[in-house]
Amino acid sequence: MRERKMDFQLLEVENGKPIKMWTSGVPVEDEARRQLMATASMPFIYRHIAVMPDVHLGKGSTIGSVIPTRGAIIPAAVGVDIGCGMIAARTTLTAKDLPDNLHRLRTAIEHAVPHGRTTPRAGRDVGAWERTPAEVDAAWRALLPGFNRITEKYPKLKNTNNYKHLGTLGTGNHFIEVCIDEEDRVWFMLHSGSRGVGNAIGNLFIELAQVDMREHLANLPDRDLAYFKEGSKHFDDYVEAVGWAQDYARRNRAVMMHHVVEAARSVIGKAFAADVEAVNCHHNYVQRETHFGADIFVTRKGAVSARKGELGIIPGSMGAKSYIVRGLGNEEAFCSCSHGAGRVMSRNEAKRRFTVEDQVRATAHVECRKDRDVIDEIPMAYKDIDRVMEAQRELVEVVHTLRQVVCVKG
Repeated sequence: MRERKMDFQLLEVENGKPIKMWTSGVPVEDEARRQLMATASMPFIYRHIAVMPDVHLGKGSTIGSVIPTRGAIIPAAVGVDIGCGMIAARTTLTAKDLPDNLHRLRTAIEHAVPHGRTTPRAGRDVGAWERTPAEVDAAWRALLPGFNRITEKYPKLKNTNNYKHLGTLGTGNHFIEVCIDEEDRVWFMLHSGSRGVGNAIGNLFIELAQVDMREHLANLPDRDLAYFKEGSKHFDDYVEAVGWAQDYARRNRAVMMHHVVEAARSVIGKAFAADVEAVNCHHNYVQRETHFGADIFVTRKGAVSARKGELGIIPGSMGAKSYIVRGLGNEEAFCSCSHGAGRVMSRNEAKRRFTVEDQVRATAHVECRKDRDVIDEIPMAYKDIDRVMEAQRELVEVVHTLRQVVCVKG
């Protein structure tokens, strides 16, 4: 019988589980490899860690990794942008239906969705609602019972940005885009998560894990690998809170998509539908799954579920292509794929290396901000999305290729 060639690179870890890396043809930092090996040395890792081609150094655990565990969860591996992910919707519009002046469309979207952040001393935070619209109120009503249960046990979480952050974008690499696919059809796509309340939940439970393990921190490769054992004091509370934050993130994206569509309708002089094809997927989360016959927890830190037939979204940078993909159900990768292109340099390094003029040239084909505050998101700060897609050809197949024509950054 002919042996099938492995489509991943295998990294053995002394006194740990192996690491399977779908990174052929893409750069991987030495620091990221060391971080992966530290995580793989934890005693509750199940079978192996799967590494996606957008892999890069993260806090606690590596972004672009799939961490299967039995009987334990590492809160810092899930991170503080709990439930961060993507939503995309294909419309009945085509490229010729878009206005010649795309600046009007970008401005309409910016007015419809709070984005960015300002400090309270500057007045109202521009990244939060002053008056919440009906869609936000309805989504919050659905979330409120769970929030009340969590805050009864952890009252400090009440004093967070929660209700007024629902349906808002945030900052950093979060974005809203208008895209055109290979058949000139118009898509709306956006990237965001659980906002301020998810950040507070993540940080609270990371601290609790470190407190619970204070006698063992010296024996961990990294204090951010502190974990909750199943059955321990805070384990069930964390599972409940992280599940709620993931629900918040999904609803957050859905509310924003509604407002993006309405904003586009106010500019585009033509009736259209925006639910022809739709995808809403997390890429920073943890959930129970069954793999290789075992009931386990799977933490995807910068990775997307790619079960056979399942649709997902892999965005490039703000000047590159993005992809709607269909999962191939590769069990060796725990049915996962990358969540994007992945950074090749830090935000500070990008700001040091590039100029506004570089940003203008790199995004010449996109209606977007072109100023000093977005240089850290310049396309050259990211890996080549084509190489990233080639490296994971055994994980997903491309359904649609999108190019952005409008991009809103926080």
